[in-house]
Amino acid sequence: MSPIRTLIMGAAGRDFHNFNVFFRGNKDYEVVAFTATQIPNIEGRKYPAELAGPGYPNGIDIYPESELIRLIKDLKVDEVVFAYSDVPHEYVMHKASTVLAAGADFRLMGLKDTQIKSTKPVVSVCAVRTGSGKSQTTRRVSLILREMGFKVAAIRHPMPYGDLVKQKVQRFATYADLDKHECTIEEREEYEPHIDNGVIVYAGVDYEAILRQAEQEVDIILWDGGNNDFSFYKSDLAIVVVDPHRPGHETTYHPGETNIRAADVFVINKVDTATPDNVMAVRSTISTINPHAIVIEGASPLFVDNPELIRGKRVLVIEDGPTLTHGEMAYGAGFVAARRFGAAEIVDPRPFAVGSIIATYNKYPNTGAILPAMGYGDEMVRDLEKTIANSDVDLVISATPIDLTRILKINKPCQRVRYELQEIGLPTLKEILTAKFGKK
Repeated sequence: MSPIRTLIMGAAGRDFHNFNVFFRGNKDYEVVAFTATQIPNIEGRKYPAELAGPGYPNGIDIYPESELIRLIKDLKVDEVVFAYSDVPHEYVMHKASTVLAAGADFRLMGLKDTQIKSTKPVVSVCAVRTGSGKSQTTRRVSLILREMGFKVAAIRHPMPYGDLVKQKVQRFATYADLDKHECTIEEREEYEPHIDNGVIVYAGVDYEAILRQAEQEVDIILWDGGNNDFSFYKSDLAIVVVDPHRPGHETTYHPGETNIRAADVFVINKVDTATPDNVMAVRSTISTINPHAIVIEGASPLFVDNPELIRGKRVLVIEDGPTLTHGEMAYGAGFVAARRFGAAEIVDPRPFAVGSIIATYNKYPNTGAILPAMGYGDEMVRDLEKTIANSDVDLVISATPIDLTRILKINKPCQRVRYELQEIGLPTLKEILTAKFGKK
């Protein structure tokens, strides 16, 4: 029989991983194309021959997802694999219907065919949605494991937006490593806080090669999930973060519901800023779907260097980009801090936006009067800088996980907002991790 002609729909992450662990070297399949969406400027490339293997001497072309129907017909596609995340269930089925009507089969790949087994214990931290508080939960887990005497590597969900061959395996231990690998703002937001805590970070494209290298220098692997995807590695302890600011999303987004059903531990985050009714609604849902998982409630308290400087000011609020865009949040920690510490006005940045920032607002019209810290390339970073410079405000409140002034020039007074996870009540993450792994 001829190999099954396959197209993989992705966003430069799960799509490449599924190819590497299942399709690469698999004579039953021929991957004829990738499509790309969600992330700006990632289409129009190739998945390179150096990574694709001997069956693909010319690499594999990556097209915009908007060309999906044409590609199915022109490339005689038999099967389409959907391989990106943080989208509503209804969205997935619309894509499935489009594929089926064009004549191809539609496929979702699960844990069995895509997860890699480590020789070291694996703790995974995933989430129901982007912006749930997964990053601060991961940081909290890493610090607890280090206090227990373990050496830990955080392996981050992929964000390979540059040269894919160079990004095959990336190791970050210092800020110099971030510069060496020409990291985007989005990458720095995830890597810098770990580096600040003394935790090595791995990321890249080939997650088996990444895992095998990390295993050589650490005791425990910490999967730092992104975009509400499920772990690339088989987990010995699966922690899933749930957001009571978006009750109901636990069962209406892909693959967040997969995470809910596979969780060993739930962290209901942000209970300090959510309504009690929403907290109870989320608790009821997860307990019904997965009654055997342990449930922890947590808060993400805000820390501002000098909150008095916010009082009475007209402020521009900058938040983490993915949380506002495909995470669909209209506000974040910076907005909460502006309100809590008495800002006179939260100024809408949209009239001051330029270039790619205007395009972001057009693509995600529900973002609200907040500036997403978009920085997937030099042009976007410059547009972000110009938008800030244009804004008629007294003060900038930056609630991204990094110090933006290291990346761009901010020509106004600036206050950073930081947030860390604090468990409320019992059990705690420390108790759970100690019971599972003991002390070294």
